[in-house]
Amino acid sequence: MADNARAKKLADLIREVVAQKLQRGIKDPRLGTHVTITDTRVTGDLREATVFYTVYGDDEDRASAAAGLESAKGILRSAVGSAAGTKFTPTLTFVADALPENAKTIEDLLDKARASDAAVREVSSGAKYAGEADPYKKPGDEDDEGTAAE
Repeated sequence: MADNARAKKLADLIREVVAQKLQRGIKDPRLGTHVTITDTRVTGDLREATVFYTVYGDDEDRASAAAGLESAKGILRSAVGSAAGTKFTPTLTFVADALPENAKTIEDLLDKARASDAAVREVSSGAKYAGEADPYKKPGDEDDEGTAAE
């Protein structure tokens, strides 16, 4: 079992090597400049690596990039093996990162909240308080409850 620092170091190396190889070494037109490597995680035994990526474009671009990454998996693993110099090169698994979809969902929710706040602000712009200016009772004030208790 490897320690966490070594797994983190290997994950960082894999992320850098895969990104550089995608940018300069692989001539697949499906990958191009659309793919961004966002994160890499390595298991504790350093046998498997999960590479998270995002694709700039629509669903068709995402599907073609996924197919391109699957076809280039062997070349990328060879590049990682030569750069890492470890006894065993981890197997690479590519997973589409859900970050852009999550960010879009959060932005939509924030827009709804802003619209709701604006509607409340508009309704309350001419509103008045229901009670007096100072609704709290103070000692010495005459009221009906104080005379009824005597």
